[in-house]
Amino acid sequence: MVLGIQSLIYSANIALKEEEEELSGGLLWLMLLVSLGSSVALFFLAPLFITNLMSSFLESAVLFNLIEGLVRLIIFVIYIKLVTLTPDIKRVFGYHGAEHATINAFEAGVPLEIERAAEIQSYPTAHLRCGTSFLLAVMVIAILVFSLIGKPSFAVMFASRIILVPVIAALSYEFTRFSAGHCHNPIVHFLIKPGLALQSLTTRPPDIKQIEVAITALKKTVEMDNPDYIPQKACPECEAAT
Repeated sequence: MVLGIQSLIYSANIALKEEEEELSGGLLWLMLLVSLGSSVALFFLAPLFITNLMSSFLESAVLFNLIEGLVRLIIFVIYIKLVTLTPDIKRVFGYHGAEHATINAFEAGVPLEIERAAEIQSYPTAHLRCGTSFLLAVMVIAILVFSLIGKPSFAVMFASRIILVPVIAALSYEFTRFSAGHCHNPIVHFLIKPGLALQSLTTRPPDIKQIEVAITALKKTVEMDNPDYIPQKACPECEAAT
């Protein structure tokens, strides 16, 4: 997260150079805290409040947490649908698709060369390690974690939705990492399908210029991080989509 925020700060300041402005790190970290707080409120506290309105009909702790998880997922999908109405976000999702297509091509052994852009463009825009799949894992694992707590007082449930967010995020991260390395296992392959399908909301088919940007960025990243990297085989889902 720290690396990601530092990259956003650098990127934002590069974009603002033409306007002779600069965002301070403190301001962006404040924006991050507000964003995290808003996310917890929208995706963890709001579903709890909504489900609690039906608590008299949901005596079972498992059923209560299952309904809460369903409400959380519905809010998430509606949120994604709403942000896609913004033209700038649509373009961002095009770059997101370009990123995935380029990584899939690279992991399949395609050289990161601009001359191969058309070939790379044909690769799927879904990827195992996508943040969208991670967020879906958060939604599902939250149901399991909160079910272990049961259905205590509302105050305890409210606190747990805040305190346990790092735990749920950590478990979701480990699941995403594990599934990426074991995607050929039939059970794991079945579990990752919903996450891959959900990426259709957060990625769009990229144009050739977006692919060229993704190639340049990934090539530079690989050169800086691990020049001796050996690509792994793509997952069956990605191979089938090509």
